[in-house]
This record gives sequence, C-alpha cells and structure tokens, in this order.
Amino acid sequence: MIVSLTIVRYPKAFVPLALMAMAILRLPLYFQRKCSFYKLMGSGKNGTFDFHPDWQQWALLAVWEDEESFHAFDQNSFISKWWKKLTAEKWTVLLEPIQTHGKWDKQEPFGQPNLTDYVGPVAVLTRATINLNRLKNFWQNAAKIASIMAAAPGYITSMGVGEDPFRHQATISFWKDLEAVKNFAYRSPQHVEVIKKTRSENWYSEELFARFIPLKAWGTLRGKNPLAGFVKDVSAKSDASFTG
Repeated sequence: MIVSLTIVRYPKAFVPLALMAMAILRLPLYFQRKCSFYKLMGSGKNGTFDFHPDWQQWALLAVWEDEESFHAFDQNSFISKWWKKLTAEKWTVLLEPIQTHGKWDKQEPFGQPNLTDYVGPVAVLTRATINLNRLKNFWQNAAKIASIMAAAPGYITSMGVGEDPFRHQATISFWKDLEAVKNFAYRSPQHVEVIKKTRSENWYSEELFARFIPLKAWGTLRGKNPLAGFVKDVSAKSDASFTG
C-alpha cells in the first residue's frame, strides 16, 4: 500500500474550473481499479483546520495498491492531464502508513499498521467530522491550535484540507521525528486542554488519526518543495525514481 497526497494551485482566473473539478474528477477516480480510497478536498489558508477556504488550492489524497499504480495514474490519467493544463503548481508526497486509529467515512483506508520502531521524519493526519451542535466550539479553538502547532519544536509544515469548509476537516502535518509529534500532542498544555474539550464536549461524530513515513516529495507549492531537505526530492530525476 502507498498513500499519495497531491496538492495543486490554480491561477485565480481558473478558480471556477477548480470548483468544477471537484465534481468532474470523481468519475475517473472511481474507475481507478488500483485505488482503494480517495478524497478530493479543498484547502484552508493557514495550514490547519481553517474556516476560510483557499479557493486556488485543492488536494487529492488517495490509497494505491503500490507505487507503480500511483505512477501510472500520475503519468497517464485524465486527472494528471487536467492538472498539467490548468494548474499553476503541483506538489506530491508519497506516504507509507505506520499507525492508524479511527475511521474515515466508516472505513479504515490505511489498514491497521503498527510500526513502532521507525526513526525519521513523520507525517500526521488528523481528520474529523464535526457535530453540527459543536461547530461553534470547534471553530473557536481551531486558530489557537494552528498557532501552537506552527511554533512547536520539530514542526516542518502543515496543510489544512477537507471535503467541505465547515464539518469535514483534516490537517496533514510534517515533523522532524516522532518525539516532536509526541511533545506537541501530549506535552503542550494548550493542545492537551483543547483535546480534553473535544472529548468532554463531544465535538466529533467521527475521527481518524494516522502517522506515515514520508517517502518522496516533488513539485512546488508557492515556489518551493515544503519538505525540501527532509524527504527525498525526485523532481529532477527520471521515472525510474518512483520504483526504487
């Protein structure tokens, strides 16, 4: 299994086409036989849960049978051709699941891995469906979490994504190592306080947490590879890079 996250940015003039893509691109994804799970998502502006969408930036997270299956999609699919013609930037990272807990649309899309001895950079996915009667509580605390995370030791970068701007939200963050993740998640007083609220006030009807090894990243967002220097960059290499 391999997980891909591709984030694209459209020119401002093409934002209507970006909105259309959320509907149009579902059909070719449905027929990708070696893709077991996918989500076309919008992006928030501040790198985590964000009430304000970035209309130029959109994401595809997908689970593939293997790396070769993703590569075939990335090179030859209708979607890749759409992105090539209509987007200004495209960035992709390939991920290997190492730990997961919870469900996404009642599925366990990343299996049930439990690798505990990994050392190196790590990606963390936090995804939730927010209860309608707890939307106000959630959004009152979202900005606080974003600022705490961005200032945490070992933090590299993050992307806020979601199936819609209000109830179905996710953050994918990248860290130098698992110790940095644990320090933020369990030893930051402000973060621990918010996590307690999510439980005591029943914010979520569904949630999923997953950790991944970021294997390779290439392309750019806002002119740079966000994981440059931390993860193997294969931008300038041949197609053989994807199979090794």
